[in-house]
Amino acid sequence: MLVHSASPIPPDPAGPLFITVITEPQLRSLVLVLLASTLGALLSRLQGRVLLPTVVLEIALGVLFGPQVLGIASVNPYIQTLSDFGLALLFFVAGVEIVEARVAPRLVRQGTIGWVISLALGLAAGLGLQLAGLDARWWLVGIALCTTSLGTLVPILTDAGVFSTPLGSAVLGSGIAGEFWPIVFISIFLTGAYGAWKETLLLIGFGILVLVTAAIVVSARPLALIRVLRETVQTTGQAAVRGSIFVLSALVLLATEAGFDFVLGAFAAGLVVGLVLDSPEGREVRLRLEGIGFGFLIPIYFVSTGLTFDLDSLLTPSGLGLGLLFLVLLLIVRGASAFLWAPALDRRDVLPLALFSATGLPLIVAIVGIGQNHGGISAAVGASLVGAGMLSVLVYPVLALQLFGQRQVSREPHRA
Repeated sequence: MLVHSASPIPPDPAGPLFITVITEPQLRSLVLVLLASTLGALLSRLQGRVLLPTVVLEIALGVLFGPQVLGIASVNPYIQTLSDFGLALLFFVAGVEIVEARVAPRLVRQGTIGWVISLALGLAAGLGLQLAGLDARWWLVGIALCTTSLGTLVPILTDAGVFSTPLGSAVLGSGIAGEFWPIVFISIFLTGAYGAWKETLLLIGFGILVLVTAAIVVSARPLALIRVLRETVQTTGQAAVRGSIFVLSALVLLATEAGFDFVLGAFAAGLVVGLVLDSPEGREVRLRLEGIGFGFLIPIYFVSTGLTFDLDSLLTPSGLGLGLLFLVLLLIVRGASAFLWAPALDRRDVLPLALFSATGLPLIVAIVGIGQNHGGISAAVGASLVGAGMLSVLVYPVLALQLFGQRQVSREPHRA
């Protein structure tokens, strides 16, 4: 997964040891990528009343620094390797967060049923677009339209106090399904080593192996091992963090050896580690893993996406038109599942739920990137799809919160 075919840099016998590893232009690009990562986090919080999604700023700053605008940074083998690790950690953290969320099974079941409805609509839309001449695999577009960026929504909904309401519960159920099932489906469809039924059987076998491994680890919990893990949390040993990264790399290797895409292994590793750390003592370890991911590697992945973003194709009339079409399709395809929750919600909450459910960017970026690596989607179509994802996280949550806030205000008694 993380191995690239780029030729190694020849050593410079006269130069210092560091220069034999990375050249000055490559180091400059890496520093600028880290600068963009830092600026993205800072700029998202400068305006207290408007919380800008960090991932959007990271991609935008990558575009700004990249070859199509300022031309001061580019992706090189070192940045690409860190970016690949970032993508793995993105799915790994998603798995950990799903366990940590402790969503009620009924919400997961209802969210899954709603996601199946979205999948049917998404695949139909993808097939129609491919028949109309779109340079992308129909199933790839269909799955991308079925994603929900729960990680992006969590801080927004928490600050707005939505999670304590029935609407918040519906968003959780819908969002978890919109993160979990797309990962499973892209792992099946992007595997070309076997027939479809063999892929499905292998996937089931892989899932059983992961669940059995997690059950053994959770039930065993050797006292000596637990003691070592606890003792090293506050020391340089960090055994729990190191062990979690080992599980991530091992399951990524297992998934790729079985013929699946590495994201399935990364996500499965997150589920396993999440189950093992599902205790008050494990919270500190989870925070440290999130620090490695969101503090270092995951932003590099999104900034690198901006560096390679096909801005020229997006800014054409056809590119902008396709992006707006994808934005509408996200609302139709993913938002349709909101009607399934109507009996449990105030009818005026159905549209906000549809808007929240249609908010999707990180998984869209990942699906487009993986699809381009497999030749399943052109750069131009990918740029429009990512552009639609960026607009969805900028527009849909704001509209949903406005609608939800108006409903809350309308319920308050009028004061004399």
